[in-house]
Amino acid sequence: MSEVPRSPGPGAASGEAAGKDAFSAASTQAAAAYAEAARDAAQAAPGAATPSGEGADSLATLAEALSRAQAELTELRDLYLRAKADIENTRRRGEENVAKAHKFAVEGFAESLLPVKDSLEMALKSEAPSVETLREGVDATLRLLSAAFVRHKLIEIDPVGQKFDPNQHQAIAMVPGASLTPPVPAQHVVAVLQKGYLISERVLRPAMVTVSQA
Repeated sequence: MSEVPRSPGPGAASGEAAGKDAFSAASTQAAAAYAEAARDAAQAAPGAATPSGEGADSLATLAEALSRAQAELTELRDLYLRAKADIENTRRRGEENVAKAHKFAVEGFAESLLPVKDSLEMALKSEAPSVETLREGVDATLRLLSAAFVRHKLIEIDPVGQKFDPNQHQAIAMVPGASLTPPVPAQHVVAVLQKGYLISERVLRPAMVTVSQA
């Protein structure tokens, strides 16, 4: 049998309850068998209206019932302990898997960033790059980074012209919408000072925006 952790966790509660129910049921069954055998023995006691020799048979029946009940209790207790150990080990393995997932969750994203670093290092090795060459290198690096973002569901929030959403946007300034050309309805994003980002539909960083007012 595999090693059982010392301290049980909440995941083992249902298994322990089931084991205790089985143990309780076995105890009740054993008690009923004992009571039945005891009644048979009482009928065979001196003074009881039973044929001669029936008392010895009742005592044998009582001993047999007790032995059978004890065997059932031992078996069910062993099953309960085994089930409890299996639940504890399953819980322990689950906790280890969760810990590993948390520890290495960034592994895929980090791997996607390695080409970005490689591209930047290659750009720095160039002794006298022209402005055009430098621009092309930066553009290529940005494409690599954008591809990594898309692969890991890191989505831009660039809401120019959209209605202001306080869940995804952070208003930095407000301007009269009628003063703009063309006029912009109130509570709409006029300009984005810093893009925001979503990760799996969760706001990682809100977009910093300028909003129109009436």
